Amino acid sequence: MSEFEYLTIGRLVQKLQPTYPDLTVSKVRYLEDEGLLHPLRSTGGYRKYSPKDVARLESILYMQKHRFYPLAVIKEQLERQEREGSKKAVDAVTESVEEVPFVDSPEMVGKLHPIDRMPEICGTPVSFVRSLADAGLIQFKKSPQGRDLVEGRDLALIRACDELRTFGIGPKNLRQYVMAANRESAMFEQALVVYTAKAGGVEADRSEEMLARADEAFNRMLALTNTLRTILIKRLVRNTPSNE
Repeated sequence: MSEFEYLTIGRLVQKLQPTYPDLTVSKVRYLEDEGLLHPLRSTGGYRKYSPKDVARLESILYMQKHRFYPLAVIKEQLERQEREGSKKAVDAVTESVEEVPFVDSPEMVGKLHPIDRMPEICGTPVSFVRSLADAGLIQFKKSPQGRDLVEGRDLALIRACDELRTFGIGPKNLRQYVMAANRESAMFEQALVVYTAKAGGVEADRSEEMLARADEAFNRMLALTNTLRTILIKRLVRNTPSNE
């Protein structure tokens, strides 16, 4: 790569500030200190940012501004993308399922948000959020003034559904997941009762240790059933002729 394709840190900030006005030289250096950026250095010790560095910084800023991801999650996301990008083919059946990390702060999760703020918070149109409610994927709360409010715990779901739209999977297609969740919740509840009994607990025993063990078991069951679901769907899709 020739020298003129690199940007100094000042030029980098200047390039991205129209889109991200809060970006500063100090913030870019901080992201480097946190291990999210890895610019080259000139012989004089000055940072040199390649087009790849610029694109990486744009991804970081986008995930901060529009997805509200903490830096640890952003770093994990970028590293996973790099790993996947380096693979020429993936032939093995999935052994584990990684969730897409739509992560919000506890403050955001614990609040009710006016529906008219969804474009700002989730980057989604109000009409799309209403279509999710019509499909039974979310339920609105009502303010004292009668306004529709969205629960903070549903923000991640809204973002996931919004991204699925890019693949042509809309709210009506996702109704089946609501029905499946209703069916599976009863199975998980029964399994947790059996697991707790085998672990020596009783219904009245709600110690922190027992609750933590039940929560760990529940998360493990979810991971295993997600893996099972992924393997079965991949098997069916891969066995379907593409020219049908």
